Formats: sequence, C-alpha cells, structure tokens
Amino acid sequence: MLRNTIKELSTTLLNNTEHYNQIKDTVDTIHKHFLEHTNIESLDGIQHVAAVPTASGMALSLNHAAACLIDYHRTAKLLKGMVTLIQEKQQQYPNETIHIFYAGCGPYAPFLTLVAPLFDASEVQFSLLEINAASINMAKTLIEKMELTAYVKNYYTADAVTFQIPEAKKYHILFSETLDALLYRESYVPILWNMLPQLSKDCSIIPNNVIVQASLTFPQKETEKTRQEKEVATILNVREAVQQSDGNKPLPESFEPITINLEGNQRYHTMIVDTKVHINNDIWLTRNESSLSIPLEMEIAYPLDAPNVTFFYQLKPSVELKLKN
Repeated sequence: MLRNTIKELSTTLLNNTEHYNQIKDTVDTIHKHFLEHTNIESLDGIQHVAAVPTASGMALSLNHAAACLIDYHRTAKLLKGMVTLIQEKQQQYPNETIHIFYAGCGPYAPFLTLVAPLFDASEVQFSLLEINAASINMAKTLIEKMELTAYVKNYYTADAVTFQIPEAKKYHILFSETLDALLYRESYVPILWNMLPQLSKDCSIIPNNVIVQASLTFPQKETEKTRQEKEVATILNVREAVQQSDGNKPLPESFEPITINLEGNQRYHTMIVDTKVHINNDIWLTRNESSLSIPLEMEIAYPLDAPNVTFFYQLKPSVELKLKN
C-alpha cells in the first residue's frame, strides 16, 4: 500500500536529517514512487515546463515544481519543520484538529503526502491551493492513490497573491514554499503580503522567514587558509517587510533600498549575498545546502568606480532583487 510505504520513508527521513546519503536515498525512493503513480515523466509539452504568471511574480511549471522534491536538504528540513510545528500546535490546541493552508502545492503536494500518513485525519486537515490546474489535478490523483482524501478539506485553483481564504481565521499553519534563491521571480513575498492579514495572529508559517543578507570578504593573505567574512547589511527581512500589510494596502512596487558603502581603509575581496531560509525553531537552510540558499558572490574591483552599492527588492513589474551603484 503506497500510503504505508511513504509513511515508512517519511519516518526514515525525519530520523536522518543530518546524514546526506541517507536523505538522498530516501528522497530518491519517494520520488520514484511518485513518478510511478503520476506518470509525470510522460508530460513533456510546453504547458508543463513553462512558468505560470501570477499577479506578482511567477509560479513554477508542473515539471519544475515536481523536481523541487529532489532538493534533498530542502525536503528533509521542511518535512521536519512541518511535523514539529504540527506537534507544537497540538500541544497549544489540545483536542483540536490542526488546520493547514497549503499555498502552492505543486503536483506532488509533498508536505501533505509526506506528512498526512504520520497523523490521523482527525488530527490534521489540509486545504490546497495551486494556480496551475494541471498541478493540482495531479496532486489530487496522487492523494487519491495514497488514500489520503480524508485529510483534504478543500482544493482551490487560484492565484495565492490575490486569493481570499474562506474561513481564514481557522487555520493554525500556513505552508507556502514558493521561493527561490535571492527571492527571485517566485511569489513568496506577495503571497505573505496578501495572506498574513487574513489569518489569525496565532497562525504560524513555514518557512517562518527569509532573510537576504550581504557580507564582505577580506582578501586572503598568504598565511591564512580561509578568508575572513563579515555581515554588513540585511537587504530584506521578509517578515518585517510584510508587517506593513494590513489587508488594505496594495503591494508596493518595491521595498526601501539598502545602501552599502565600500569606502575606508579596508579593502574587500568580494561581496556575498545570502538567502537565509528559517524554517522553524532552530531549523535553517544554510549556505549552499539547497537551491534556495545558493549565494551570489561578486568580486570588488579597485579603485572603486562608485563607493556605494544599493540593493532594493522589486515587486512590480517583476519580482527580483535589484542592484544599482
């Protein structure tokens, strides 16, 4: 029975979050089962590989969303964060069913299909939202094959950037893993801007936060094995930025710019821009651990043409981190 098989594999993954080879083997096995039961490999038309435009940003194609599962540490840590958070909510709300709103589930809805078998349907209930109709139809098929339909309250095909959540205050958890490194193109920030004001103040989010951080590295000297590095600026703290939203304010075209000054006696080698993904509690995706946390590194050339480098996070007309000097 597929449900029991995935339950065993999810449990293995939860118990081996620090062992890469075990994580890889387990996720690859999960992926193999999902491929067999969805036949996704046979879908190679342009409609399945093209990104889907949203009101702000882009949503992944069906094929690319499916491939996110094999970002190994990302899957393992998000799974651990999700299960841990559900258990925390059960302690906080004893004898209540924990309601989860899953915005951007993709064709595998992995943080339902990997999570639900670990609980009873009386303990957790999911509502799924996906802008891509082909993706949510495939997720529904997989959920049916895993005999998990009792765990699903609602399916919605809509844009999470503008969607108004029915009975929004009942949800204990919002799960929306709609992001990429440097928060490029995908809609994590616009989704939170739209959804957070609708939800209860006690509703928790996974990932809990994303921070885009700039660091400067010092030139490596002959006697030093590793170069020094210092953090110099937080370019964007998503949770702080979206606090401006009250449900009535329109999404801004961009957030406030952050300027970094490179003048001074110290010469620097490079500037590194990191995407720090805080999942839950002490669970983070660290540098280069996932496609979400690949840093951008830029060499600094002297003499400086301009001493100031300014970053700003743009939300319209496209979602991306911009740089000017």
